[in-house]
Amino acid sequence: MFSKPQLTARHLVWLSLSLSVVAVDQLTKCLVIDALTLYQRIPILPVFDLVRLHNTGAAFSFLSEASGWQNGLFTGVAFIVSVGIVWWLVMLPSEGRRVLGLGLALVLGGAIGNVIDRLLYGYVIDFILFYYKEWSYPAFNIADSAITCGVILILYDGFVLEKRRSGQSQH
Repeated sequence: MFSKPQLTARHLVWLSLSLSVVAVDQLTKCLVIDALTLYQRIPILPVFDLVRLHNTGAAFSFLSEASGWQNGLFTGVAFIVSVGIVWWLVMLPSEGRRVLGLGLALVLGGAIGNVIDRLLYGYVIDFILFYYKEWSYPAFNIADSAITCGVILILYDGFVLEKRRSGQSQH
């Protein structure tokens, strides 16, 4: 039913990129823990602060007010998604799907980075805060940024590049 996956150098590059995202994410969070107390803000630009926040919810603090059960749910979902992404990455052809591979690697690294926080602390450490006057974007971290960029690349591959590949195969 499924062909046996062949690990290539490109697959190892994707997995190495994922590990790099995890390393940078965890390093920046350690620096934030060492430098800031909870809710402390350091202004960097008129629209950007470093801040230490603990997010027990998901994206945009979804379910952060729940009684704690959500941590296990989000950890489990991230684990299942991560296993699926590793499988998807390994099954990718070694050529021709660079954008998809990059996107998957970024999502994988971000998911693992946030799972590490949930397992260690019971929450995710967020520290990047953009705002303008009274408006502010929810605080986020390197893992969240990697996930966002990765999803954009996956969608670009699926909606734009897949059309191009389909059009080329019909000629």
